[in-house]
Amino acid sequence: MTKSEKEKSFAGELYQPNDAALTAERAETTRRLYDYNHLHPLQKAERTAALRGLLGHVGANCVIEQPLFTTYGTNTVVGDNFFMNVNGRLMDSGKITIGDNVFIAPDVALITETHSQNVPERIQGLEYTHPITIEDNVWLCTGVKVLPGVTIGRNTVIGAGSVVTKDVPANVMAAGVPCKVIRAVAPEDRA
Repeated sequence: MTKSEKEKSFAGELYQPNDAALTAERAETTRRLYDYNHLHPLQKAERTAALRGLLGHVGANCVIEQPLFTTYGTNTVVGDNFFMNVNGRLMDSGKITIGDNVFIAPDVALITETHSQNVPERIQGLEYTHPITIEDNVWLCTGVKVLPGVTIGRNTVIGAGSVVTKDVPANVMAAGVPCKVIRAVAPEDRA
């Protein structure tokens, strides 16, 4: 049986994002994003309903400030008590999984897509995706970029402006370009 381009994407295989089915999905997402981003900020019930129709799963007590950008939306799941500030980007051609009690500051991007390093494949627009996982109680500070295939462990803080290229363990503070562990989260910080 031949895999669809979406199935190839989720399997981490080279795929064609300009496939007709994927293009149609992105067009629908664009419509839903437009509607969401043009709701009045104080229309909280309508915003929550719109997010539930946009993302793959939305837990309880979730807020995503406008404007938001996402590639598909349906490939992103968020847990309870999630907050994402303005100008969030969920580049979710691959899967993005976000746990409970996660705080994301302004101008943060979670990017699952990467292009082929092979020039002829790249010219054809082919790409790969690698999933991103953000575990419970994580705080991503302003301007963080999380690159494809990264997992950030629970209770971790990623400093402002960091570019996260590799997995970050639980219970640490990390920052930089590229992002590196600075220190363990102190016991009083976890209380």
